[in-house]
Amino acid sequence: MDYILLALSWAFFYSLHSILAASKLKRILEEKLGKAYKWYRLFYSFLSTVLFLGIVIQSLFIPNQFLLTKTPFLTYLGYMMAALGTIIAMKAMKQVSFSSFIGIKPDNFLKTEGRLVTTGWYARMRHPLYSGLILIFLGYFLVAGTITAGIHLLCLLLYLPFGIYYEERNLIALFGEEYREYQKKVPSIFPKF
Repeated sequence: MDYILLALSWAFFYSLHSILAASKLKRILEEKLGKAYKWYRLFYSFLSTVLFLGIVIQSLFIPNQFLLTKTPFLTYLGYMMAALGTIIAMKAMKQVSFSSFIGIKPDNFLKTEGRLVTTGWYARMRHPLYSGLILIFLGYFLVAGTITAGIHLLCLLLYLPFGIYYEERNLIALFGEEYREYQKKVPSIFPKF
């Protein structure tokens, strides 16, 4: 039952994430909220953080049942993957304004001087933050080896195709043909070297 509740918590988190990021909802809220809409992203980030921490706390109360036998090799591999994922995510975040990304500085974090960011990790893949998350969750699974860690990873992998689809719809609406050309040249989450 604990694992079903954990999976449902992730389903709620990811569903709410996609709903609150939807362009249509944003347009409606922008009309209704007026100038106060500029703080919507901060609310969105705060709510996401609280829900994520709730899932982490929920996970701490689930008894450990192991799927993988712990070995030094798997532990080492897991830490390396998590470290690489963290590096990719941090390098990608350096290319966008972090304060805008979380909503402290209310402007469009996707634009840098009015243009689409396509340099650095964004030249290798369109969604380096998602790639970093996959590696972090996979690394955690290899280190912990628990069913709980496996559910975290599985829920992320199930959500990503939907998350990417909706995010790219928003990006096409924002950048138009420039983003379509970028899609043709740069892979989604597996890097091009």
